[in-house]
Amino acid sequence: MVKSFKEAVENRRSYYDINNEMVVSHERVREIVEHSVTHAPSAFNSQSARAVILLGKNHSRLWDIVASVLKKVVPEDAFDQTEKKLQGFKSGAGTILFFEDQQIVKKLQADFPLYAEAFPLYSIQSSGMTQYIVWTALEEEGFGASLQHYNPLIDTEVAREWNLPDSWRLYSQLVFGKPQSEPGEKTFSPIEGRVKYFS
Repeated sequence: MVKSFKEAVENRRSYYDINNEMVVSHERVREIVEHSVTHAPSAFNSQSARAVILLGKNHSRLWDIVASVLKKVVPEDAFDQTEKKLQGFKSGAGTILFFEDQQIVKKLQADFPLYAEAFPLYSIQSSGMTQYIVWTALEEEGFGASLQHYNPLIDTEVAREWNLPDSWRLYSQLVFGKPQSEPGEKTFSPIEGRVKYFS
């Protein structure tokens, strides 16, 4: 069990070899996501993050949608490899979809015109923090996860399938399940030049 935030940050990885076994209850997954969405920082305390938890047949349905959409745009001779990759995601236990509510972003732009151009960026930053919190928390529970980005190709179909508000903009898909193998060794660029320090 991880004993510190620093260790949790170090241990978070991308796991692609997963199965559909739930290592904790559905209720625990929901608790993690709700806690993360509630407490993730957001500019002006806008709380624009939104999430959809897909488990069981809903999780499988998502990856069927992705495959159907990509089959229309991926060259036929390359689709077999794409389909194999998507089947790996479908083999997981669930997917969490991360959105930002554009209605809130537009209201902030209207209320604070001096920062209007920056609010979409602030929103993306907030979404990234929410995604990272959920990802790290799920791995703390024993799941393996990886973050995918099939938006905007799948946006229309996803919104229609789960009857989501028009103002919700999809940013990523976090697929998770029980790890079947360890990820490869992680490498790092030299820290020199990546951080500047002035005292």
